[in-house]
Amino acid sequence: MITLADRYRGCLLGGAVGDALGAGVEFLSLAEIRRRHGPAGVTGYVPAYGRLGAITDDTQMTLFTAEGLLRNQQLSVEERDAPAAIWRAYQRWLRTQDEDLSAVDRSDGCLMSQRFLHHGRAPGNTCLSALDAGYPGSMSRPANDSKGCGGVMRVAPIGLAGGDPFAIGCQVAALTHGHPSGYYSAGALAVIISELVHGADLSTAVAAALDALRRLAVPSGSAEVTASLEQAVALAHLGPASPVTIAALGAGWVGGEALAIAVHCALTAADFRSGVLAAVNHGGDSDSTGAICGNLLGASLGAGVIDGDLLGGLEGRDVITQVADDLHAVFACGQTPDAGRYPSG
Repeated sequence: MITLADRYRGCLLGGAVGDALGAGVEFLSLAEIRRRHGPAGVTGYVPAYGRLGAITDDTQMTLFTAEGLLRNQQLSVEERDAPAAIWRAYQRWLRTQDEDLSAVDRSDGCLMSQRFLHHGRAPGNTCLSALDAGYPGSMSRPANDSKGCGGVMRVAPIGLAGGDPFAIGCQVAALTHGHPSGYYSAGALAVIISELVHGADLSTAVAAALDALRRLAVPSGSAEVTASLEQAVALAHLGPASPVTIAALGAGWVGGEALAIAVHCALTAADFRSGVLAAVNHGGDSDSTGAICGNLLGASLGAGVIDGDLLGGLEGRDVITQVADDLHAVFACGQTPDAGRYPSG
């Protein structure tokens, strides 16, 4: 039996594994991936950032999303504001990108003292510029017109935190990505994760996300994400994911495409490994599509299905596991976050 705690761990660890599998091929064409790694493409970790199993900015920002959610719980109910708390967490992440670890105030939460989070891992220019501007964007006051996948790839923890995952997922993505496709894809992912951890199968969870998108007013701008998800489901009925079906969904550099590719690969996966490998072996944003697919399969199947060699070589595994356990303790069991790891603010 898959426990709820297993699903929480599976979601974050699975996402990090998918991210790490795609890290070394993110900017390569499919032909170049096959030339370097053989006809099957990537079959395990390949070198990236000086090691095997390195995570990228996708997992870094996912962890800071989780940190913001947890630190928000230190406040009184009246003071809580998840998007605002996550904005502050992203400001801390921004500091890790150019601040030496020795200069960090180690009392400012558990993540700021982690060496592996102080490595630049090809962060998206949209995230960097939006955060560097110093004020949060919103759906009503967009920070820009970006539909990039940097909004969706980091929001899986929102689906683990209760509340209204669609609304909060959209709001958190809109902090940095102002195009509807940039934030509605994030809201849809948060819904799918929420449904999965509560026991829904993947098809039912995706249907719930589509329902949330279809309930929006027609001028909302959600049509692009809705169409991408619908296509992902339709192609899944035709057979396993392949480079041909993935190419039909796009390259994954924008939010709707990244979500669609990940959903398509998850829906057609025979097991965790085959799903995330399908999600990274294409000529697009391999680490983001791999990360989202890993979030989905991990939440659906639990951490126990993640292959031992992938877990064993994963950068930051212990920290990722701890954060997943903390999310479970707080949002599933009603505990108060550890103030040492997650101070308020």
